[in-house]
Amino acid sequence: MIRLLQRGARSATETEVAEGWTLSDEVVWIDMINPGREEERLIEAQLGLDLPTREDMAEIEASSRLYREGPATYLTVEVITGLSTETPRLEPVTFVLVRDRLITIRYAQPRAFAMFDAQLTERSDLSTSGEAVFIGVLDAIVDRIADILEAASGKVEMLSNQIFQRPRRTARFEVVLGRLGLWRGVTAKARNSLISLARLLVYASAAPHIAEGEAHAVRVESLKRDVGSLTDHAGHLSGDITFLLDATLGLINIEQNGIIKFFSIAAVIFLPPTLVASYFGMNFKHMTEFDWPLGEGLAIGLMLVSIVLPMLWFKRKGWL
Repeated sequence: MIRLLQRGARSATETEVAEGWTLSDEVVWIDMINPGREEERLIEAQLGLDLPTREDMAEIEASSRLYREGPATYLTVEVITGLSTETPRLEPVTFVLVRDRLITIRYAQPRAFAMFDAQLTERSDLSTSGEAVFIGVLDAIVDRIADILEAASGKVEMLSNQIFQRPRRTARFEVVLGRLGLWRGVTAKARNSLISLARLLVYASAAPHIAEGEAHAVRVESLKRDVGSLTDHAGHLSGDITFLLDATLGLINIEQNGIIKFFSIAAVIFLPPTLVASYFGMNFKHMTEFDWPLGEGLAIGLMLVSIVLPMLWFKRKGWL
């Protein structure tokens, strides 16, 4: 799918790119979402560029993600997607700045782009140039990561209360461990995204498209400071989650040690009666139970009760 944003417009429009299509001079943003090879070929012909493929975007070397080629500057950043499905992942998004235009290439639907579209409806200054769109999208990405870290902080605080302020049950701790693992993964991905953003902003600040515009350069410097503070926050949050993981495992060990201690004491208490019963074997001449017609049924019933009652008690204690 190809979306085009005209200069001064308040929304991008979906456009079908086919043979004979001509790119208008008023287009400042070309948003390529899961582009087909034919769409890539036609846009490359219109712009005189060689756009990166999906495999090129996945390269991890900085030299493969941030580079200049002729009049174009290529910048690739990793953006978090899939948070609503609790299977977050990092997807590369490539920005190409060329002749007052921005081309974005992506194979996912990050929430940040929807946030930018909402801002476009209220601010026409975001569509004055390709550089303005570029900085606006980056600003939306930073805002989205800030929202993710804020949500993670709230979840971690809630899990901390569950760990230290509620009755300790191993079953609940298993759930807590799973949630902590999930948010640790989210925080790590947010931090990786911020690191890639920091590299992109450093490279972009030296690119002619940004450096030659004083207003753009100022906004890029502001974004660099925001990314730096968010990176520090993500690092502190990751440390908190690691502490909670260690604390949860420690509390589980304490609880399990308490259970083993209980059974050890119970075994010691019942060991002497068991020894006496084993020695004498209950083989006394005068035992009234020998003459009871229901003696066998009573014995079997007592055995069943002695099995069921401990199981119910163990379940109530959260050991089963």
